Amino acid sequence: MPEPSKTPALKTSAFKVPGEGQSAAISVVTMSLLFAVWFIVTNAGWIKPLFLPSPQAVFQQFIEYLTGAANDKPLWQHFLASVLRVTAAFWLAFAVAVPVGIAMGMSRVARGIFDPPIEFYRPLPPLAYLPLIIIWFGIDELPKVLLIFLSCFAPLALAARSGTKSASQEQINAAYSMGASYGQVIRHVILPSALPEILVGMRIAIGFGWTTLVAAEMVAANVGLGQMVLNASNFLRTDIVIMGIVVIGVVAYAFDLFMRWVERRLVPWKGRM
Repeated sequence: MPEPSKTPALKTSAFKVPGEGQSAAISVVTMSLLFAVWFIVTNAGWIKPLFLPSPQAVFQQFIEYLTGAANDKPLWQHFLASVLRVTAAFWLAFAVAVPVGIAMGMSRVARGIFDPPIEFYRPLPPLAYLPLIIIWFGIDELPKVLLIFLSCFAPLALAARSGTKSASQEQINAAYSMGASYGQVIRHVILPSALPEILVGMRIAIGFGWTTLVAAEMVAANVGLGQMVLNASNFLRTDIVIMGIVVIGVVAYAFDLFMRWVERRLVPWKGRM
């Protein structure tokens, strides 16, 4: 009698996903190497300071703006103005876009109303409709906040709409069978299921908000990080431009780290299913 064929046992892959500590170490090494390359090529004179100033020159401008020694407003005034604009626009967009996105996910009527305008303006760069916003709303704070609001609105609404599909029909039917109302189903079933997608949408939206900041502060602004960078570029002050870019990037990255922390606290099950 022939022996039954033996199927070779599947071997567990040796590949392991790096942990948080390993990822942080890799990030530190990568940034250190980039900084070292920047330091070497600028101090060796391989690139002219007009195109890429040295880290020392950028740090010197940071100190001057931080201490108020620069021939401009101090850094804290630019920082506070920009943070207030981005924060106000972001949370206003969050308060409006999340209910709209959930309504789009729950109702075909809402989807038919909101989906066309969102999908129409979403691919447009903010500079395309900036002139219209200036004509319609003037040059005060409103057009600046509105421009950032529009850049944050679409990703938040689409994330909330996508998140509503995470709730299974069985969960919804079970809630209704236990006597839950429509509002209670949304609050206790739809929102918890959509929360991971909404948090990702928040991270994407705040990135768009900071990206739009420079365009928003082109509207007759006399203070703000975007205005500081734009004004410095007009005078070819590359050191100030890079300093402003670094500050904007650090602030945006700090918010992203905060959102990751919130995500781990609110949806600890994400990625573990």
